[in-house]
Amino acid sequence: MSADALDELTIHEFAVPANLESDGGDDFVEMVAMRNEVETEILGNDDTNPTPRELLPFYQDPFAPKRLFLARVSGRIIGRGVYEWQPEDGATAAFLEVEVAAPFRRQGVGTSLLRVLEASAAADGLRVLQSWSLHLPTASDDVLVPPTGFGAIERGSAAVRFAQAHGYRLEQVGRMSRIDLPVDPDILAAKRADAAAHATGYEVVQWVGRCPDKWLTDMALVHQRMSTDAPSAALEFAEEDWDEERMRNLDDMNEAGGRVNLTSAALHVASGRLVGFTDIALPEHEGRPASQEDTLVLKEHRGHRLGMLLKVANLELLMRVSPVTPRITTFNAEENRPMLDVNEAVGFVPTAYEAGWKKTV
Repeated sequence: MSADALDELTIHEFAVPANLESDGGDDFVEMVAMRNEVETEILGNDDTNPTPRELLPFYQDPFAPKRLFLARVSGRIIGRGVYEWQPEDGATAAFLEVEVAAPFRRQGVGTSLLRVLEASAAADGLRVLQSWSLHLPTASDDVLVPPTGFGAIERGSAAVRFAQAHGYRLEQVGRMSRIDLPVDPDILAAKRADAAAHATGYEVVQWVGRCPDKWLTDMALVHQRMSTDAPSAALEFAEEDWDEERMRNLDDMNEAGGRVNLTSAALHVASGRLVGFTDIALPEHEGRPASQEDTLVLKEHRGHRLGMLLKVANLELLMRVSPVTPRITTFNAEENRPMLDVNEAVGFVPTAYEAGWKKTV
């Protein structure tokens, strides 16, 4: 970027539009296109790229509020910064995201965006700053390993240099995995039968789309436990408050974005309560890759191979509901070996890594 162009750089907070047809809708579409270009460049594919319609509801979520800042040169969106926080009492962390289009990097745009985000956190009294960056596997021996001892990223990558230059410490590495579809149904049937033999006293309950009213309370509980039970290393998260209203809001966002959730849940027969779940999100456009979302079994019900049972059941459901879906992507903490064992056993393979960064001010 030339010095003259840099002089024209502006960063402003962007008012998220009510819909894509209202004022600001075109700018939101342009922002999503820039975001997708950046992530496609990093990953080498567009498997995780959302459409504007899919992404918009998540910028309107009252339970995970966000502010969006756009960097422009001559009116063109060349960078974005996302500032997110938790509305729960006692939350201490802000979640920051900075992305800059390739031709405009190493010119101070990312730093300028980060300063705006950090200033927003300071104004809100949030002293823990956390962010994530995507990385391809590396053959280099010069790697950075988090304190967990699990996973590694290339020390010399641009994202690492940027994070460390601004005082952030690597706390966790997550794995991005992919499974190509269809999976051999005989293999899935055998794994499901084996898991079911260890899950006496449990049944699988499934649905497509909105959570049935009868399960809203149970699903709210397991979602809340996702915020406390999932491995997070030294990254900080407040326990999320989930109730039936928040569950309905999640379904509303998926419907507004054209996404369809496929859910398989574990029913504890003796209590009549759901004690675990997994869900896969089908995207707006048929034939695009799906996203494996959350998976959790309550701690007090682990040891019965429910994770395997639910994963296999949901894969079978997906192949029935959407046989044209080509593959699924998912993210897991590298130290979450029980879940990685399940994923690897059904055919997921690692494709990329996600670094979790933290700075306390």
